[in-house]
Amino acid sequence: MTTETVDLGPVPAQWTRRHLLGLEELSAEEITVILDKAEVFRKALEDGVRRIPLLRGKTCANLFFENSTRTRSSFSLAARRLGADTLDFSPSGSSLSKGETFIDTAKNIEAMGVDLVVIRHRTPGSPRLLAANLDCGVFIPADDGIRHPTQGLLDIMTIRQRRGSVKGLTVAMVGDIAHSRTARSNIWGLKKLGAHVIVCGPSTLVSPRWAEIGVEYSYSLDDIIPRVDVLNLLRIQFERQYSRPFPSVREYAHLYAMNRDRLKRAKGDILILAPGPINRGVEITPDVADGKQSAILDQVSNGVAVRMAVLWLIASRCGK
Repeated sequence: MTTETVDLGPVPAQWTRRHLLGLEELSAEEITVILDKAEVFRKALEDGVRRIPLLRGKTCANLFFENSTRTRSSFSLAARRLGADTLDFSPSGSSLSKGETFIDTAKNIEAMGVDLVVIRHRTPGSPRLLAANLDCGVFIPADDGIRHPTQGLLDIMTIRQRRGSVKGLTVAMVGDIAHSRTARSNIWGLKKLGAHVIVCGPSTLVSPRWAEIGVEYSYSLDDIIPRVDVLNLLRIQFERQYSRPFPSVREYAHLYAMNRDRLKRAKGDILILAPGPINRGVEITPDVADGKQSAILDQVSNGVAVRMAVLWLIASRCGK
């Protein structure tokens, strides 16, 4: 294991936040600060550096009240790469089953000497409730079914790497817009950085009200595909739905899956993203998922770097 000090420079003056609760409240400059610092971490990781002890002596608690693979693993790895200790919490087997409140559980964990809290919870407002009741830094991999700021950041970071800039690009989010935390965070971040955003999917999952904030909406992937620069394919979140939003998965795949035929009608340099987990054959066919236009695994790699940047920036303002 290679240990190295990475020169990140001072924390930029424009970064003053102790919490990251959503991209809608960040300025374009603040988003750019995170992305620029994440690029420094990415370069170090690519060079084989596996320990950058900027958070030695800190403890990061991962409070995950919902299942997760990439996000939870990525945050844990990011904290350890920075030299922090990690505490992984799940509700099963905890005192929540004995009647302890959500806030009391978090306060007890904080009392053990925790400096940073990562939370994933489906109850509306839960991260903001923690931010108001804890003294440590609080930031969220996925909020209450509304936000997923670090996913939005890593998606935008991937676009910047492949296309140089986000400004002026047309980015389409396709799929379950109604239930997607990723879509909302991407939309806010992309718009602040100058992209044109389209949301696309069945009418049961795409509201025309997105037009009120300057987002184009469409019910036909075939109509928009020729002018899209970046396509972000979202999973249908059946676990968050109480009724079937379309007749069948087969029909959805026929109308909205990115496949070889649609790729032929797209721009030659179209960039394909998917936050995962991907359902091959539903929102994307295997040949496209594994093709040269796909940056799906780059997104996963960038997730560690983005979360390292967020951890470092938030920790720099804790206690201030």
